[in-house]
Amino acid sequence: MTMIINKRRAITLSVIGLILLLPVVGMQFSNEVNWTSSDFVVAGILLAIMGFSIELVYYFIKNRSQRLIFLAVILIFGFLIWAEMAVGIFGSPIAGN
Repeated sequence: MTMIINKRRAITLSVIGLILLLPVVGMQFSNEVNWTSSDFVVAGILLAIMGFSIELVYYFIKNRSQRLIFLAVILIFGFLIWAEMAVGIFGSPIAGN
């Protein structure tokens, strides 16, 4: 059981790292992508929270339909928070408005 958890954790951390590499590559080819170190920290924290929340869902919830519902909720909330911080779609204080 611990081998599966460690493998899942390694996959989670790898996916987070790959997602954070996308803006790094984008900054090399375009001036439109302009991330600072604080942007990477905040994105890393958000992705880590999402990734480990997904890992907890897989660990604790055994029913497939309930698991899919929880995973969808985590992903929707994570992407909405990401979009709010990126462009301020709701005009909340976390977007800098």
